[in-house]
Amino acid sequence: MCFVCGLAGTSRGGTIARMIEELHPPTKESLDRCYVNNFKLTDRPRLLALPRGQANAFKKDMQAGIDFLRRRIPQVFEGEPFQRQKGRIVERFTVREKELMDDFTRRIAREQFALGHMQVGAVALPEIFPVLEGQMVPIEDISKMVHEGKLESPVAEDIERKYEQFRQEFTVVYRKTLTLSRELASELSYLEQEAASVLVDGVIEELKEKYAGQSIAEYLEEVRHHLLDNLDPFKEREGEGEHDEETPDGLPKPQAGPERDPFRVYGVNVILAHDNDDKSPVIFETTPTYANLFGTIQRAYDTRGGWTSDFMDLRGGSLLRADGGFLIMYSLEALSEVGVWRALKRTLNHNRLEIQPLEMFYPFGGSAQKPEAIDINVKVILIGDRSLYELLYEYEEDFRKIFKVRVEFDEENGHERRRHRGIRRPLARAFRKRKSIPLRPRRLRRHARIRRPPGRAKKQSDGALHRHRRPGARSTL
Repeated sequence: MCFVCGLAGTSRGGTIARMIEELHPPTKESLDRCYVNNFKLTDRPRLLALPRGQANAFKKDMQAGIDFLRRRIPQVFEGEPFQRQKGRIVERFTVREKELMDDFTRRIAREQFALGHMQVGAVALPEIFPVLEGQMVPIEDISKMVHEGKLESPVAEDIERKYEQFRQEFTVVYRKTLTLSRELASELSYLEQEAASVLVDGVIEELKEKYAGQSIAEYLEEVRHHLLDNLDPFKEREGEGEHDEETPDGLPKPQAGPERDPFRVYGVNVILAHDNDDKSPVIFETTPTYANLFGTIQRAYDTRGGWTSDFMDLRGGSLLRADGGFLIMYSLEALSEVGVWRALKRTLNHNRLEIQPLEMFYPFGGSAQKPEAIDINVKVILIGDRSLYELLYEYEEDFRKIFKVRVEFDEENGHERRRHRGIRRPLARAFRKRKSIPLRPRRLRRHARIRRPPGRAKKQSDGALHRHRRPGARSTL
């Protein structure tokens, strides 16, 4: 890491960026990165690293695979072979359930009872009724009939005793019917999985062949299992239900909550993608806010003020875009932004970037998402004046450990040739020591034309950039 000193007005940021872009320093190439859903822990998005140039293609292929399944799975479920097998299964369980209920109904009929339904609100529940004079009478009316003299007390007691006995027996029968219903649902689910697995396996295997890697293979296996365990959204044909988005008046249908697309969980959120350009990125961040540097997690709000966020709401920042290259920014602006300096030190010390919103912006709690951290390799160049450098060097231990190189823009520039030499020599020593940049004098001269600040006297100096060593400092330039 490097700290560049000098007065404002010397075009330090633009000059450094142009020099690095022209020199094309060889650095470790950054991979494409994207976040996907973690089906086991949904609040911890999974990070996938792909070879350069493959992230957007992977996203496109995943979307194409899901679209294919949305078209084909309903066709399979509506096809005659599937419907025929489904009908046989339903018929078999219906017969078994009917046998249970018919056997119970015959037994209670011999004792002058019948099975009917009692309305409780909007639900009709099965109930046992005594049969008196050919009519079903609610059990609650038996005591009333005794008081009215319509029924003798011993007969009423016998009816109530038998009712309690039959009610217990019916509870057992009813539980058996519920067990049959669960078995039926299980068999139908297995039938659906068997029918859809041919299509799902084809999509997943094609993706695994095209995109190699252990982490991608593990993710695709999770997608396979989730697809087969959650086929209900695929039973509706693509495009159906869209007419329900509006009311009869043509107005948008109000949302009761933050609704999400059921197929969103299979999306791919590309946060860093590269093209065929193999140049090291050089990012000059002129507005180093927390969100601009480290990224953030966006929120989706509903009409009632509720919000949600998931892996698709993650956004990267300048540090991520500069991975494998250089990030240039003014130190005073970075220090002035809330939370930036502490997070920057933590990130550079561990070379790991954690995307989180600035907690102070959300007084009612932090983010519910804890995305997987990103390993980064960034060379940060801070620009500031000498007094700020001296202050940070004296009182910030982490600053001394991280920013070991100090380079100065001369405040008073002399002749052109001596200025070029003053820039070239200290940079050559710094970069050759790290074996990172092949220096070309002509390119350095072309990018090292630093104007003299207004109002300064013409005074010759040893160069526009020169090395500084502090007593006890390690490799300080």
